[in-house]
Amino acid sequence: MTEYDYRTLDDVIHSRVRLAIMSYLMTAREADFSALKKELKLTDGNLSTHLRKLEDHAYVSVTKGFAGRKPQTTVAITETGDTAFKTYVEGVAAMLGPQAT
Repeated sequence: MTEYDYRTLDDVIHSRVRLAIMSYLMTAREADFSALKKELKLTDGNLSTHLRKLEDHAYVSVTKGFAGRKPQTTVAITETGDTAFKTYVEGVAAMLGPQAT
């Protein structure tokens, strides 16, 4: 067993939905709200709630605009979010130890 303290894991990211959002954005860097909703199989309300929590912690930025006459919301991972996600993944890896790889 490792000496890693599980209590140091970031509770903001640790939610299944927020972890999925952050994982997606780590690769895509940014995504349209509709595409993110479809890819992660979420409802508008569920995605909005989790994005608000991530935005409150400056892990993502949410930009609202228009594509032609159609409203468009874009979500992008921030530098703070990138660092927090990497720290989270390193923490999980440390907690699981070398037997997990």
